Amino acid sequence: MAADRTSGDEIGEPASRKAAGERDEWNTNSGRGGDVSEAVVMGAGSWGTALAKVLADAGGDVTMWARRDELARVVDTEHENPDYLPGIALPESIRATHDPEAALRDAGLVVLAVPSQTLRANLDDWCSLIPEDATILSLAKGIETGTLMRMTEVVAGTTGADPRRVAVLSGPNLAREIALGQPAATVVGCTDHDRARLVQKQLATGYFRPYTTDDVVGCEIGGACKNVIALACGMAVGVGLGENTVASIITRGLAEIIRLGVACGAKPATFSGLAGIGDLVATCTSPLSRNRSFGERLGRGGSLDTAQAATHGQVAEGVKSSGSIRELAARHGVEMPLTDAVDRVCHEGLAVQEAIEQLLGRSTKPEYRHDW
Repeated sequence: MAADRTSGDEIGEPASRKAAGERDEWNTNSGRGGDVSEAVVMGAGSWGTALAKVLADAGGDVTMWARRDELARVVDTEHENPDYLPGIALPESIRATHDPEAALRDAGLVVLAVPSQTLRANLDDWCSLIPEDATILSLAKGIETGTLMRMTEVVAGTTGADPRRVAVLSGPNLAREIALGQPAATVVGCTDHDRARLVQKQLATGYFRPYTTDDVVGCEIGGACKNVIALACGMAVGVGLGENTVASIITRGLAEIIRLGVACGAKPATFSGLAGIGDLVATCTSPLSRNRSFGERLGRGGSLDTAQAATHGQVAEGVKSSGSIRELAARHGVEMPLTDAVDRVCHEGLAVQEAIEQLLGRSTKPEYRHDW
């Protein structure tokens, strides 16, 4: 089932209103009327479905692959994804299929919308089907368990694609809000500027504004780590703590993310942008955030199993990535106390209240150091 689940960070809830109309003042490059290649979204979770809608609204030809044949048929004929974005009408131009070979045959842009920890297994099945000149765009946010690889590294290593063909999308992008046409911005990270600009053009609509960057490392470290910090925020809320605590966790969490990112080769400025503080704030504060809500359930005394059951069997990405991020930090000699605490709560049986006490009991120090 994992391949159909969103690789973003959102709880699927019924839509309460119809999609908003396009707002042209947000749109400096809509992509309409241009030479837009065939886009294929591999994954029919909430984020994959929302991005397929964005691509179609931008004027592209879009095919969406779903792991389950019955879901593909519903999306293709009823133009709605009742499992992950119920109540939201999808453009009739979106085609859906269960056949990966048919989906990928003419792809110019391949969007990987599957969870981080299943990405490698999915690519093992798909890599021979991906056209050699296609741009590959990863939506997954995580650090692979065991290898400690970022998602674009997994993509390049598994498919054999030149890393310059592989891009990442990151930003404050809650799928349901985007599917409703609410204005949002994002960042396309790619070391090939021309490819980044092409993806930017394919995604630009009257409500979705993409920027570009060559800092792929920063985008991916920010995207993976923010899920863990959102779990910490949720845990704090779950035990009854207030906004001061949440704001403090977000701020100190950002410091952790910057330290690790810089150690891995990222640009510090990236974390002051959409892929850093933007994504972090949205994930840590929104009731739509699966990681935030998952953390709240843990803070109220729930187990991983009960929290997973409450989110329709979907484990938050931060739970799966906390250990690998902790290992990556240790490899680089980076101190990440919040991440350590979250991982110990999730996987070592540490009580949330005890984790809070241990964090507050740490020695005092300056807010900033020369190395962040």
